[in-house]
Amino acid sequence: MVKVDFNSDLGESFGNYTIGLDSEILKQVTSANIACGFHAGDPLIMEKTVKLALNENVSIGAHPGFPDLQGFGRRNIDMKLDEIKSMVAYQVSALTAFVPNHKLHHVKAHGALYNLAAKNREIADAVVAGIKLVDSETIVYGLANSELIAAAKYAKMNFAQEVFADRNYQADGSLVPRSQLNAVITDPDEAARRALNMVKNKSILSITGEMIPLEVDSICVHGDNQFAIDLSRKIRQTLIDNGIDITSDIDVRG
Repeated sequence: MVKVDFNSDLGESFGNYTIGLDSEILKQVTSANIACGFHAGDPLIMEKTVKLALNENVSIGAHPGFPDLQGFGRRNIDMKLDEIKSMVAYQVSALTAFVPNHKLHHVKAHGALYNLAAKNREIADAVVAGIKLVDSETIVYGLANSELIAAAKYAKMNFAQEVFADRNYQADGSLVPRSQLNAVITDPDEAARRALNMVKNKSILSITGEMIPLEVDSICVHGDNQFAIDLSRKIRQTLIDNGIDITSDIDVRG
């Protein structure tokens, strides 16, 4: 049976601000990427989200990003490579403190850091080095076919290739920037069709018509998308209806 992980970026509320409907999305996904306080989240939210995830038997991952609350971690910040490594290690360590046995299932970079690491090998190496400093056995989640996956391979880390059901792709396999109107997919039926196609046919059609081959270990739906609950429900049911096993127990490569 074909199996795939289903993940979402969660724990992004902080202070008096509520972002996303985590408790509902956690009923649909198999893995949670929990913000670590830099782009979103705070210590109380981190602890609360870990507990919510455990109650739903959802695997827990850290979601480190740039220190950018105002921009939600989606703005590029010019940092030295050793600063990126330490910043990632700091955030991964922080979330690990709230996890039973202090063991994470995975780590997935957030927003601008994720996108930069997908294209820039030096940044990707710094992100992976920060993760490895804390936990050399966890799984590095990265955009399929990206430099982040190459960096994880080189570092002999476990890795999972990730695709996005709610985002459009460019011809080079990168995500369409959020500054463009066609970046985000909000129709549940369309997102579900795309998810199923990526799993079954290992490819995705770019916005300019190119067919992009890719491996699929995990599918992401963004928790801050206002349509996230409908999207996640439809994607999950579509995959199940087509005989896909949705599980965080995926075959990672080290």
